[in-house]
Amino acid sequence: MRIRLVVVFVAVALISAVTATALAYRDARTAVLQRTQNTAVNDLREQVAEVAADFDVPPDQRSLARFAAEVSEGIGARIVVARHQDLVAVSDSLADTESRITAELRAAVRAGDEARFQRVEWRGEPYLVVGMPVTYADGDRRTSGLEVFAITDLRAERDDTAALLDSVRAGIVPVVLLAAVLALLAAGTVLRPVRKLGRATRELAAGDLGSRTAVTGHDELADLARTFNETADALQASDAELREQEAKARRFVADVSHELRTPLAAMTMVATVLEEDADQLPPDAARAARTVGAETARLARLVEDLMEISRFDAKAVRLNAAETDLAETVRASLALRGWTDRVHTRLPEGVRAAVDRRRIDVIVANLVGNALRHGAPPVTVTLRAARAADGEQVTLEVADHGPGLPPGARERVFDRFYKADESRTRGASDDSGQGSGLGTAIALENARLHGGTIDVADGPQGGAVFTLRLPLRRTEEGME
Repeated sequence: MRIRLVVVFVAVALISAVTATALAYRDARTAVLQRTQNTAVNDLREQVAEVAADFDVPPDQRSLARFAAEVSEGIGARIVVARHQDLVAVSDSLADTESRITAELRAAVRAGDEARFQRVEWRGEPYLVVGMPVTYADGDRRTSGLEVFAITDLRAERDDTAALLDSVRAGIVPVVLLAAVLALLAAGTVLRPVRKLGRATRELAAGDLGSRTAVTGHDELADLARTFNETADALQASDAELREQEAKARRFVADVSHELRTPLAAMTMVATVLEEDADQLPPDAARAARTVGAETARLARLVEDLMEISRFDAKAVRLNAAETDLAETVRASLALRGWTDRVHTRLPEGVRAAVDRRRIDVIVANLVGNALRHGAPPVTVTLRAARAADGEQVTLEVADHGPGLPPGARERVFDRFYKADESRTRGASDDSGQGSGLGTAIALENARLHGGTIDVADGPQGGAVFTLRLPLRRTEEGME
């Protein structure tokens, strides 16, 4: 904006200066020429009247030459041409007058009874030619047939107007420089509050909700700064309210989850007893007992997931890391859930890292459970150690050959309570620990706790591929 303001100021100053120069030159040139023309006409008229009083018509060549010489001497030695019918006399016998007195001017003088003038150029130089017929004295307005022409050199007037134009042109440069300086000063005055407002806006966008800008003056910029401060106040108040509501919601979830654990423990114990005796119950009662047991187990897992999420939100989780064989950890996780025969594995030996084994088990359970629930066989788990740009890392890929993620699900698959298929039903036989929409969110939080991440992509042959990436070694600072 500073550059634009300077350019506009300079452009306005330049246009104004050029316009003023053109007008001044035109008016000065017109005034100079008008004064010269009036002087030439008046001088010629007065001198002709004075000399013609003793002049006899018709003249001879000698008297006509004397008449031209006396008129020329009286008007400042300008070239004078006197004509009477076929006789022509020139005050300067060496001067070329024929090309400077045009036929148009001769005709105008011959046809009228007043003085006529015309500006002409001869050999690149400007001249003023004034012509007039000589009338009889004693109030007789008839022309005598005698015509007089005076040729005036206009080079001095041309030089004067050119010098004036040069002077005005020379004044344009300081005017433009002054305009540029004034533009810089004006730009600084105008843009200083704009820069402050921009800095405050960037701070607000970066999360500093206490950022404000000083309000000075009563102009539009002051109104803008005042509006910004009011908006920031409202935003800060809304943010504080939202944070308080979010904290209350998290405390509520944590408190509810904690309070549910005791009755759930009793319900789980009763459901376990009912399931064990289900074979001795009537068919309908046995089916109900098994359903209650499965749903109670699912509710217990949901409460545990909510408790885990609450701990992540409260920053109350700790990483109990130890040197671990990752292949062994993955196989144990699959065996614990009875998935060994349902999953193809590529688990090379000797891949070890400092991890929290329980949390790696949670990640594997969530990723493989999702693949088994929503994908299609074969489900493949591949463990690799590789070198990345930021050091050595280990990757664990879980791939299936199902339909893959629906459009738009990839960006939200790690959101809490998000379900790619909202219409799917959960069967009582589902023991994967999934269905709440918290599994992938918990897996991602556990990966981040290790300093890693989880990516999702479409498989080259269909299906979805979830990739856990962990640093192969962690620093003592990362292991709390």
